[in-house]
Amino acid sequence: MGDSDKVFAGSIPEFYDRYLVPLIFEPYAADLARRLLEAKPGRVLEVAAGTGVVTRAMAARLPPNVSITATDLNDAMINHARTTLADPRVTWKTADAQNLPFDDASFDAVVCQFGAMFFPDKPGAYAQARRVLKPGGRFLFSVWGKITDNEFADVVTQTVGEMFPNDPPLFLARTPHGHHDEARLRADLVAAGFTDIKIETRDERSKAPSPREPAVAYCEGTPLRNEIEARDKNRLQEATARAAEALARRFGNGPIDGLIRAIVVTAVK
Repeated sequence: MGDSDKVFAGSIPEFYDRYLVPLIFEPYAADLARRLLEAKPGRVLEVAAGTGVVTRAMAARLPPNVSITATDLNDAMINHARTTLADPRVTWKTADAQNLPFDDASFDAVVCQFGAMFFPDKPGAYAQARRVLKPGGRFLFSVWGKITDNEFADVVTQTVGEMFPNDPPLFLARTPHGHHDEARLRADLVAAGFTDIKIETRDERSKAPSPREPAVAYCEGTPLRNEIEARDKNRLQEATARAAEALARRFGNGPIDGLIRAIVVTAVK
């Protein structure tokens, strides 16, 4: 993972929340909130909260006596998230998942949606989640499946790569969709001290009113933007347009619908 893979700055958080969240994140946020409700937690910690899609889903679904601490390493993302939800149960905090500033056994559940792929030391981050969990507490997190099983992201990656054949921007394949090996996930969790582990694949459908929305979402709302602009700062809009054209050729010019696949993990302390 390159350093630029972790840079969600400038206008990326706004584009991310406006386009990418409804495109691919909301179905899985609702699923995590449902799983969490079944666990009946009192105190919940969210790591890598991003712009707060899971935070909002939890606040909408969990009972009023549940407290939520939502954290992210990236100031720009957490600052944007604060503007999307005003709820006295929710505390927003900038924090590193690999060095959590919380006491041992502080939470009934730790939740992380599509953030684990960005942890440089995944067993270390999982060990931190286990440390702050109470005995019997649950660590719930999700990662994306391989890019070929996530159709819009695959088309965008191939299309943008054709613009820079000698140095294709591979952020989406390398990082969001680069950590789908279930054996590796299990081994990293075991290394962190977890033994009660459940891993499952969950398919959803990504829907957009036109091909342009996913093109903007991926090209301008993720660190793929940083990679495009690093190669040629004047070609971002061209990349977005080309991605939209490729999506239209594959899925049509009206509302489009594609497969998304994620891996959902539950580990109990």
